[in-house]
Amino acid sequence: MTDKPLQGRTALVTGASRGIGAATAIALAKAGAHVILVSRKVKPLEAIEDQIHDAGGTSTIAPVDLTEADSVSRLATAISGRWEALEILVLSAAYLPELTPLSQVDPKQFNQAMMTNVIATQALLSNFDPLLRRSKQGRVIGLTSSVGATPRPFWGAYGSSKAAFDNLLETYAAEVERLSPARVAIVDPGATRTDMRARAYPGEDPQTVKAHEVVADRIVSLLAEEFDTLHRERVADPAV
Repeated sequence: MTDKPLQGRTALVTGASRGIGAATAIALAKAGAHVILVSRKVKPLEAIEDQIHDAGGTSTIAPVDLTEADSVSRLATAISGRWEALEILVLSAAYLPELTPLSQVDPKQFNQAMMTNVIATQALLSNFDPLLRRSKQGRVIGLTSSVGATPRPFWGAYGSSKAAFDNLLETYAAEVERLSPARVAIVDPGATRTDMRARAYPGEDPQTVKAHEVVADRIVSLLAEEFDTLHRERVADPAV
């Protein structure tokens, strides 16, 4: 692999202000991609952009609340006015409701999870589909969770939203298979040192799970490879 395997490609990363999204955005820029950083908060995005630029990479910040009406379509319109195609779409933004028995799920939090993890995902796939199809190597990477495929007590609200997330990506992969070179990968980061995991496992020592950069580096490696129409994998823990 060359030092810049993604040179010349344009990538959009949601949830790019922190955690795996931020680490992935930085790794993509180091690999040569121009990265469009999407998140709700401006200052954290500017901090990530500064890191990218200090390392010699290029990026553009796009402060957007993906759950607001028409926000994704406005974002797609703005991006299509500047770039002819989008090579990489990384769906990293996610919302974790409080972990409770299913009978006690807070309706507002459940709605927020569905809006962020499902409704926004469909809007992103729909609105960026034309730009992805214009690319000769369009790639969609969706970050999922094992609870989407394997239900777990107290994770019902989040797990059901991730099951729907996976279904959307699988459906999109099947629909574009014969129509464009676009490919879809669903990546389960596994246990990773994120704020979300700290909320879910407050007693866990974060040093016992992998860093964001491990997942980010695997995503970059995957994007530099050829993979099947629908690729699924769980990021392995580093060898001890």
